[in-house]
Amino acid sequence: MLSCCLRLRVSGPGLALPLRFLLQSPRTPGPSVHRPLPPTFDFGFRPRSLMKPLVVFVLGGPGAGKGTQCSRIVQKYGYTHLSAGDLLRDERSKPNSQYGELIEKYIREGQIVPVEITISLLKREMDRTTEANAQKNKFLIDGFPRNQDNLQGWNKTMDGKADVAFILFFDCDNEICIERCLERGKSSGRSDDNRESLAKRIQTYLQYTKPIIDLYEEMGKVRKVDASKSVDQVFEDVLKIFDKEG
Repeated sequence: MLSCCLRLRVSGPGLALPLRFLLQSPRTPGPSVHRPLPPTFDFGFRPRSLMKPLVVFVLGGPGAGKGTQCSRIVQKYGYTHLSAGDLLRDERSKPNSQYGELIEKYIREGQIVPVEITISLLKREMDRTTEANAQKNKFLIDGFPRNQDNLQGWNKTMDGKADVAFILFFDCDNEICIERCLERGKSSGRSDDNRESLAKRIQTYLQYTKPIIDLYEEMGKVRKVDASKSVDQVFEDVLKIFDKEG
């Protein structure tokens, strides 16, 4: 009985073709029979994995100018802007939404919507964005996290799935914020752009959101901007931050 094994490997960039042939003589007398094993092919190609989202939390009191500045950051740096408040308001307006009435109640009272609802909306939009374009992995999340429960919910749900670069904090005097929101309310149609709701929203912000900012400040992950300036002046300070952070 005669047997031999031949292995041929052809290599090139991203190419490996191992071919194995086993030559054996049959059990009964007769001519030798070649019995090639099926070849295996490895071209070095792998499905491209989605890039992990890089997140900047954008926080500040109501009327601090978060949405306006986020629009400019999107145009300049290509981030995707997700406003927690806008997502909640959009969800509230859907006729078939199971959360609509609940969201409306919380927003009208200036309270914080349960974290499970907010994170599910944020994650849905992030997934849609990265699935449509794997390179669109930078997000501005505006108005989140608003309290400790939000932060814990984020850490539990998004741990290992997204990286938080820093908090962009728009610091603005409360009275300036109120006046801006009242002016906006003349055309915004928002049910919470009135003085009574604004007073509740600012109290909620000071009681629950500001401690989150202070927590990140201790970790060295807050970039503060004086938001009482004009829109253009504020954006000049924002440019300095993002040019430095890369």
